[in-house]
Amino acid sequence: MTALATSQAAHAGDDQEASGAPRADCIADSAGGLTFDVTDTAEPGTEAVAHLVLRLRDADSGEDTESTVRLPLTPSGDGRLRAALPSSVELAEGRWNAYAQVAGGEPRRLMPGVNDLRSLVDRAPSGSRGHVAVRIPYATKQGNLSVRSWLRAPHAETGEIEISGTAMTVRGRVYGTALADTGYVEAVRRDEKDAVRRAEITADGPEFSFALPYGPLADRGAGPWDLWLRPVGESGPRVRLARLLDDVPDKKAIFTYPVVPCVTEEHGTLEAGPYYTLDNDLSVRVRETAAGKGAGA
Repeated sequence: MTALATSQAAHAGDDQEASGAPRADCIADSAGGLTFDVTDTAEPGTEAVAHLVLRLRDADSGEDTESTVRLPLTPSGDGRLRAALPSSVELAEGRWNAYAQVAGGEPRRLMPGVNDLRSLVDRAPSGSRGHVAVRIPYATKQGNLSVRSWLRAPHAETGEIEISGTAMTVRGRVYGTALADTGYVEAVRRDEKDAVRRAEITADGPEFSFALPYGPLADRGAGPWDLWLRPVGESGPRVRLARLLDDVPDKKAIFTYPVVPCVTEEHGTLEAGPYYTLDNDLSVRVRETAAGKGAGA
């Protein structure tokens, strides 16, 4: 994955707006903190008070403490202003739009500069805080700067996925809780919560693996199944399986896996395979084959 890249406006129509907007370079650290270096937005000779403002997208209010974070922007000595978002400051899960605000002026949308995300590659947090915090800056489709945030307590990080026959084997690591002999993984049909299929896990300290056959999922017909880890069984937490600890904010279109045919008595031949959702959670998609769709058209 590209860990050091310059983000550009996604559409040519944004170029004129982007040329005059303040830009921010972002540096991520392995603890989950971010540093923003912003082009100076103050008029020459003024002593303006400036802030970097993060607003949770689609929040009911843009000013309450849960949906807005204000970080002081201070001179960094190279003609720019710097703001730090330490890992100790919690960001709710979601997408946070980034702005620069000077004195009492209106916040101005920030444009992305260079994102240095090298410390996020193969990141392995200690989990000692009982949660995992992930913040990844990225360019939106309109070419603006936003931050994708996750806050999971506990967290089940997925790693290698192998496809063999009509089953997949997944390896992962749990943070913020322990694994017990009674632990297992459950696949839950998204539109039918009572439809659950279990898979045994093999645990080695915080690391685990499991094999999930597609056949029992396909027998219910087409539809997505979400995957959860029950680290100690029914009596403990229920943890969504996800891949968060890298530099890729949106994995759905980037991490792709092969699909395999599954023959069922009731639904004929379907195809199944793993995929990551828009929130980077791991799921399994069961759907009609291309040939089956054509036959029914």
